[in-house]
Amino acid sequence: MSLLTFAGAEPDRTSLDANPFVLHARQLRPEFRLEDTARFDADVWPLTPVLLKNQSRQMSLRFVRIPARFRVVIKEICYGMLSGPLPPGEDWPAPESVYAWFGEIIRFLDWMEARPTVLRDLTGDDLLDYQRFLTTVLKKEGGRTRARAAVRQFWRWRTVLTADRLRFDPRHVDGWGESKSQSRAGENSTSRIPEQVLGPLFAWALRFIDEFSPDILTAVDAWRQRRGDRAGPGFHQSRNLRQALGALLNEHVAAGRALPGLDGKLNKLHLARTLGCSRASLDHHRDLIDEAAAAVGISATTFFAIPITLDADGKPWVEGIATHHTHRNSLAALARHLHIACYIVIAYLSGMRDSEIKHLRRGCLTIERDEDQIPYRWKINSLAFKGEDDDAGVPATWSVGEPVARAVTALELLHRPDVHVLMSCTDFSPGSLDRKATERALTNSSTNTQLNEFVAWVNDYCSQHERADAVPQVNRRTFRLVTSQFRRTLAWFIARRPGGTIAGALAYRHHSVQVFEGYAGTSEAGFRAEVESEQALARGEHLMAMIDAHEHTALSGPAAEEAAERLEAFGHRARFQGQVALDERRLQRIMERHEPAIYPGKYVTCVHDHTKALCEKARRGRSEGLPDHGACRPLSCRNVALTPANIAAWQREIHRIERRLKTRRIMPPLLRHRLIERRDEIVAFLARNTPHLEATA
Repeated sequence: MSLLTFAGAEPDRTSLDANPFVLHARQLRPEFRLEDTARFDADVWPLTPVLLKNQSRQMSLRFVRIPARFRVVIKEICYGMLSGPLPPGEDWPAPESVYAWFGEIIRFLDWMEARPTVLRDLTGDDLLDYQRFLTTVLKKEGGRTRARAAVRQFWRWRTVLTADRLRFDPRHVDGWGESKSQSRAGENSTSRIPEQVLGPLFAWALRFIDEFSPDILTAVDAWRQRRGDRAGPGFHQSRNLRQALGALLNEHVAAGRALPGLDGKLNKLHLARTLGCSRASLDHHRDLIDEAAAAVGISATTFFAIPITLDADGKPWVEGIATHHTHRNSLAALARHLHIACYIVIAYLSGMRDSEIKHLRRGCLTIERDEDQIPYRWKINSLAFKGEDDDAGVPATWSVGEPVARAVTALELLHRPDVHVLMSCTDFSPGSLDRKATERALTNSSTNTQLNEFVAWVNDYCSQHERADAVPQVNRRTFRLVTSQFRRTLAWFIARRPGGTIAGALAYRHHSVQVFEGYAGTSEAGFRAEVESEQALARGEHLMAMIDAHEHTALSGPAAEEAAERLEAFGHRARFQGQVALDERRLQRIMERHEPAIYPGKYVTCVHDHTKALCEKARRGRSEGLPDHGACRPLSCRNVALTPANIAAWQREIHRIERRLKTRRIMPPLLRHRLIERRDEIVAFLARNTPHLEATA
């Protein structure tokens, strides 16, 4: 074993300022004063005053959990990380990072407690013993990596220690670490949401927002009205109450509707809130209640008296929305599912981080409209944290799609008008009205829990209604969702589009394309090759379908003949014993060896020849031998072939332009001129290349 020992700079031996406030160098939340925060001598250091993100949970450093002989050492390091003097080259870490490190270091010090040694006497062999210990208590490599990183803090912050310190850098111990950890260095390790999970998950989130939310929000209004009308005027007099109660009970009897119940008993609270009286006052009129109960009975569950929307099968999507929070279809549960459905849509379609979504406030949505008041751009405003100079966040704006706007609107309707934090908890769970939680967003762990509860509800619903669109398992296990996966998954899909890495770098506020590629999957990890391989396989399947249906013989356009020859040759190589290759691996090998360089698209099928490609010439010598779909000039390029689907797409484009010219009463002359010019150019293009078809509308 080779162990390099570094003397380093001697720690500052001067005593600490007399019992300083440990957060004195940090920005505090507005509701805290420095005098209310912890001092160095305290056994507990609450970090809540410096947790500036709205979704942060309460955190404290509890030094009573540290073995007594190491307590001063840990306090000195924690003070240095929070407000103390910084070692050369270090910055103050986020309070959340200090808390995470603190939890890991407890494991190391508990292990050291059984040994008579101190930090300065530790050797490389001791650390390797600890590494072997980690393999017995932590199954995942990521957890062991974090545990080793915590040990290195004793080296990184050695200059703030006055009594004991580590004398060497653990990274220079032979065998410290796991070699396979370095194989994908630089790649974001967050897993993507599998496509078979994402599709139904996103569809159900939109269904909650677009189809179920009207009923849920109607129940929300009924719930608030009942709360607001409690102890209404006139019902203090027993004569008025008896008359109102009798009228209500007569409605139930006339409709044959059972009285509201809960666990087999009369739900007096529901009746009292409906009438605006106290539960005790109903006991004076038990004779009326018993008479009605004998006629129509008592229901097992109390539902809000609201109509339920029919689903696509012509049936109500739920029997009713229950008033009691323990029911699976209660207002509390369904409002929570609508809440998280909005989160899913916003997180996936905007690419915002969890902290950025948690700072969405009422009024954050901006809609830009044209002169006909037709919306054409949606933006949402929030705070950005990562990479910013202000720990409290800086204002930022995201351009989003219309579904995100619908999600934000649903969140605003779900909360009371005086609630401004859209991702705070709703009012309908027990005790939520008495909390100050409406100005604090849900924590990350709460959101993760609700994401997976949403999937469980969907799958249970599909099972009960015999639906086939449940969220499937992955490798026979339920895929566990976490908040960070949505941004990661969107990055993957953006990066696979033409010019996607540049667009993604801009949308994700990254400083370089390489950083975005590291987020979507690093180039070192084969990201580009993985994307290109996946795209080639999809193209191969599409081309084989064309060949099998003999569609390649019906092409038109300047490159139609070349396309037919290439596809005929490709189909000949792809056939085995008279059958088309359908095996994915075999098709992938054929694409690698006999790539026909044909790229199907919506408007044209590119039969690529780099010597004639206009998109290649625009690169000015930086050709990669591949078409640049973002710079495609289909109406003038000689590499174009047209399928019947391409021709139909062009004809729909002509119809759209004609419709816009007719319906827009007032249009800038330059815009009208360009639209007419575009239409005429398409008509002429189709007339040249499809003389057997009618090109105009």
